[in-house]
Amino acid sequence: MRASSILGLTLLAVLALAQPGMAQVDSREGIALQNQIYQLRQEIQMMRDQGGYAGGGAPRPGYQQGGGNDMVAQLLTRVDAMEDQLRQLRGRVDELHNQLQRQNADLGKRIDDLAFQLNARGPGGGSGLTAPPQQPGGGTLTAPPPVTYTPPPSNEPRVRTPEIAMQEGNAALARRDYASAEAAAREVTAVRTSPRAYDGQMLLAQALFGERKYSDAALAFDDTYKRNKRGAHAQDALLGLANSLVGIGEKQAACATLAKLQSEFPQPRSDLRGGIAAAGQRADCR
Repeated sequence: MRASSILGLTLLAVLALAQPGMAQVDSREGIALQNQIYQLRQEIQMMRDQGGYAGGGAPRPGYQQGGGNDMVAQLLTRVDAMEDQLRQLRGRVDELHNQLQRQNADLGKRIDDLAFQLNARGPGGGSGLTAPPQQPGGGTLTAPPPVTYTPPPSNEPRVRTPEIAMQEGNAALARRDYASAEAAAREVTAVRTSPRAYDGQMLLAQALFGERKYSDAALAFDDTYKRNKRGAHAQDALLGLANSLVGIGEKQAACATLAKLQSEFPQPRSDLRGGIAAAGQRADCR
């Protein structure tokens, strides 16, 4: 057998291992055979490089024409053994494939039988329905009435959501109940990661200002502004900060805050323009 024939047998073995069914049937055996074939190809290539049978015909295993021919004979024997293993694997693939087909056919038949029984019953039941079970002394067993579970009353107060707290706080602020507005705002701002914490901080500043706690209000307005310098409450927070600074006598700081407001928001909201002008007059801004 020529070297090309040996390589051809090797390639056939590799192609057989590459079949999808083969790899799924027994992956370990397939990988082992593939590794053996790879090593065989390496040995054949080494013999070719060394000129053991360069261009010549390789004798069958019975021939004795030198060490190179003996090596070729051994390689051919190994190829024959691997081909036998591949044939066995193919047989196992066919057997499993036939078994799978039988199982699929049996499952399809069972599904058809079930569909036939359901159709035979029809709407409202039919001959396929079984009779209700009987009690030992006669009569028909009936299902017990459903049990309705009523949870025991709980004395725990309901936890208010931040949205509810904000609604109640804004309502309290509107009716000038600043203490209640402050309590609701602190409830919201207790969790700084709350989605309403920014709104709660603004409510807190307004409530403190309404209570004439100007120092605390100034800090609260400043915190509101720093949380989001371009947020929905940024302009209101700067104006509230300026008014709070006026309340504690820091007029120069109040004017600087108003200048910052006009610098960052050259076109302030129309509803704030009157308040900005009034704050500038109280602070004696020039």
